[in-house]
Amino acid sequence: MLFAILAASSLCFAPTNVFAQTSVLLMPKPEPVAAKAGTTVEVKLPLQLREGYHMNTNMPPDPYLIPLRLTWDSGPISAEVVYPKPELHKVEFSAAPLPVFSGRFELLTRFKVPASVQPGLVNIPGKLRYQACNDRMCLPPKTVELTLPVSVSR
Repeated sequence: MLFAILAASSLCFAPTNVFAQTSVLLMPKPEPVAAKAGTTVEVKLPLQLREGYHMNTNMPPDPYLIPLRLTWDSGPISAEVVYPKPELHKVEFSAAPLPVFSGRFELLTRFKVPASVQPGLVNIPGKLRYQACNDRMCLPPKTVELTLPVSVSR
């Protein structure tokens, strides 16, 4: 569980397992996952944006908006990312409200572990690309690298 303390307009977090912390986004380091060969395992990646910030969804309505993307390198274990339902947010530069993510939300990944995968530890590298914005400006896009350790058994 993530505990956050907002102090003097900076975001501070108590857990020691924090993997990526920028001025606006908190993402814990992915915990090791146990999976059996021949099954599918679901992994949730909790994210938290600082109050007042949002990011575009994975399918923004305009081509110039930078989408949120969680990708996992292909290898013996395949991945399907499921994004949450966005909220609508009104901004000055758009006539229609934009679908965005803000506050706390989770990205779900379904990892399919083929029966042919040998038992042992499989590290799956991934990347989270996003652009955080508030009502006045957008920060430069960021890409955060992460690794999910999967312990495969028979």
